[in-house]
Amino acid sequence: MVIEVSEASFAHEVLERSLTTAVIVDFWAAWCAPCRALGPVLEQAVEAHQGEVVLAKVDVDANPRLQERYGVRGIPAVKAFREGQVVSEFVGAQPRPAVERFVEALLPSPGERLTVAGDEASLRRAIELEPGLAAPRVALARLLLDRGETAAAAEVLGPAEHDPVAAGLLARAQLAAEPELGAPAIAALDALRAGDPSTALPALVETVRSSGGGPVRDLARRVAVGLFNELGEAHPLTQTHRPQLAAALH
Repeated sequence: MVIEVSEASFAHEVLERSLTTAVIVDFWAAWCAPCRALGPVLEQAVEAHQGEVVLAKVDVDANPRLQERYGVRGIPAVKAFREGQVVSEFVGAQPRPAVERFVEALLPSPGERLTVAGDEASLRRAIELEPGLAAPRVALARLLLDRGETAAAAEVLGPAEHDPVAAGLLARAQLAAEPELGAPAIAALDALRAGDPSTALPALVETVRSSGGGPVRDLARRVAVGLFNELGEAHPLTQTHRPQLAAALH
């Protein structure tokens, strides 16, 4: 997949997309002869892998702030993103074998491919193959939480607690297991099961505001933070409710 990206669309098309798929960003310009030589080679290498990696083209003349933000001093400059961060890069036109190796190093692992399949058997197999991979644990935990199997979800998520989204889901499983929940917390959990963060987040903020200093308050905070991490900093729900959560904590 090859897409054109601007300053306005970069956060969504590159940073957010890279949470699930590697994104290669080609910083180029029409007047740059090495850019014109590299572009087709890079596009062919990406398209050979049928959507398992994405190529985003950034015209530096039209998007100078992106050029500055990522320290692009010479073009073509190629940067690969995973989970919102640059994980590998090169500058200048490269021979086809080097470009192909660069792209192939970003392809999903067997566990990641099984995670994309998304069914429970594939997710469990992915965890067996790559126990340290957070994505299949997160996906499987969602299935378990939707079925009300909170203890099983917590067990699956434990080894991935370092992952921000997994940590939020683990807090959700622990919150659901609390014996005494007020109406806002119950409403938040119901909204999360329905896949409705726009309803869940205000209810979580209200839970934090009204729950005193017990475990329910901290768990609600952690669930909300997990949602912010999942949605991304640029998402309107994050921008609206993160300040509200901060105010509720003080």
